[in-house]
Amino acid sequence: MSHHAASESFQSVLLTLILLFTALVYLRGWFSLRSSRVENISALRALSFLVGMFLIWLAVASPLAGLDRELLTVHMMQHLLLMTLAPPLIWLGGPAGPVLRGLPRRFVEGLLGPLWQSHPAERLAKTLRRPEFAWLAACAALVGWHIPRFFALGMQSASWHLFEHFSFLATGLLFWWPVVRPPTDAFRQDLSMILYLFLATLPCDILSGFLAFSDRVVYPMYFSSSHLLFFSPLVDQQCAAALMWTCVTVAYLAAGAILTMRLLSPQGFPQSGLMQPGFRGTGIGRRVRQSQEAL
Repeated sequence: MSHHAASESFQSVLLTLILLFTALVYLRGWFSLRSSRVENISALRALSFLVGMFLIWLAVASPLAGLDRELLTVHMMQHLLLMTLAPPLIWLGGPAGPVLRGLPRRFVEGLLGPLWQSHPAERLAKTLRRPEFAWLAACAALVGWHIPRFFALGMQSASWHLFEHFSFLATGLLFWWPVVRPPTDAFRQDLSMILYLFLATLPCDILSGFLAFSDRVVYPMYFSSSHLLFFSPLVDQQCAAALMWTCVTVAYLAAGAILTMRLLSPQGFPQSGLMQPGFRGTGIGRRVRQSQEAL
């Protein structure tokens, strides 16, 4: 147990440093773009990105993250931060331009440029950008990691726990990208994204409903935890289910409402998706080329 705790403590410090480094790179690139007027990314977008990074830290490296073995509600909160809240905030921050601008020039030209412009990388990016792939990946991660056997695996191993968090964040970013980015066919895309969000609520509703109305504790490892706030294991499970049900429904409903307003009032929303003017959903390869030209 002490070795496990030491491993998680080291991971928390390492993840904090990685997130801090990413935020500093973004800010460096953002200030550079603003001063050179190559691309005008508003301060609100920068704040959105930084808040998204903070939510990731809160989920994986903060003192709150250490309570996930005591309360299923905290564990569920981590999943929601990584999949539902942080990803859209990060995409709204338009990270590609500032991050590429903030990285060293040799690194961008010598490694990222050839890598992202290669044929395998372009094929992989094309697959990852497909909404159906993003939807299936997010649903698979959500449902798969809540199967008791895999849930126990993630809780018993620091490495698997880290991989679980990474899979939630990665699939969350994939899921929110087609919602946030501005597509070419605005009308058709808004319609499809409303359906996309509606269908994505179904696995969450089924899972949260099962946990909320079950008369037994689904994850036995919480029987032996100390249970803060005097929660019984069953009450803790019901609170976790209610949190998931509410958070996912509100987040998807808010996104769907924005898309619906855009669909009904196209004159008032010049850009498609959740974006406002100032964000361009160009691919990473194109961003690399633009960064190389600007440098």
